[in-house]
Amino acid sequence: MGTGGTLPLVNRWLTSLMVRYQGHSVLIDCGEGTQVAAVKAGMSLKPVDKILLTHLHADHVSGLPGLLLSIGNSGRTSELSIIGPVGTERVVRALRCIVPSLPFEVKVSELETEDETMFFLDCDIHAFALNHGVPCYGYSFELPRAGKFDAQRAREADIPMALWKRLQRGETVEDGGRTFTPEMVLGPPRKGIKLTYCTDTRPTPSIPRAAAGSDLFICEGMYGTADMPASSWTNRHLLFEEAARMAVEAGGVKELWLTHYSPSMPNPKAYRDIARAIFPNTFTPRDGWCKSICFEDEEES
Repeated sequence: MGTGGTLPLVNRWLTSLMVRYQGHSVLIDCGEGTQVAAVKAGMSLKPVDKILLTHLHADHVSGLPGLLLSIGNSGRTSELSIIGPVGTERVVRALRCIVPSLPFEVKVSELETEDETMFFLDCDIHAFALNHGVPCYGYSFELPRAGKFDAQRAREADIPMALWKRLQRGETVEDGGRTFTPEMVLGPPRKGIKLTYCTDTRPTPSIPRAAAGSDLFICEGMYGTADMPASSWTNRHLLFEEAARMAVEAGGVKELWLTHYSPSMPNPKAYRDIARAIFPNTFTPRDGWCKSICFEDEEES
């Protein structure tokens, strides 16, 4: 919803990404103006169940008070979880001084190791440490997919049809003194869906490891070239070409979106070919870009 870093521009909000699945939403980062960007993009804030913070710099967290107030005014009453690096609880507590009363509980959790995995609905969310001078994390979402259900095998094993759906969901079922397992009726696992997001970092081995096989890799590209006004090295950020190289190194990445553009770069598209020379399927999104990622056979149909 926002592709800007450091400062908002007239046509560019600060960093935020909404991931939606099965009627639920996860928000990554909440820069100033995130709630306005959500309204502009036509996205409801009420279904946000988790807010993942990459780190605690102002351009990634300063939109939290207004966003929490908007969610409260939407009629939400169920718990909302905020997850981020060490220090997140202190920052959220301070920001909530101006929104002390909410109709839902806010639960804050802090990441303490360099690699942590969380589970949300059917997704695995992997947090991995970046290199930014302060504790900072990227996030990968993986939606695994079981093998295809084989009705013929189910019939041959004399499995009651009433149990088929439970086995498809991965359950082990006991019925009539017999135990039925998913392996009896499912083929080998199929390719799932993977989304990886990282920003505010120098190149580090954790990024290509986490991004490997991603259907969509959203990565910081703060500077188009090394001769731009600010130094990417002293500010702990990435050049377009560095992000593209990590997409290549990761292997299996289908599409690269660059984000977190410097305010000194009003037209990121002008530098896009630098990245495309390394990773051809690179894009420079604007605020409000949206993509639906489907399972491979669903794309073909």
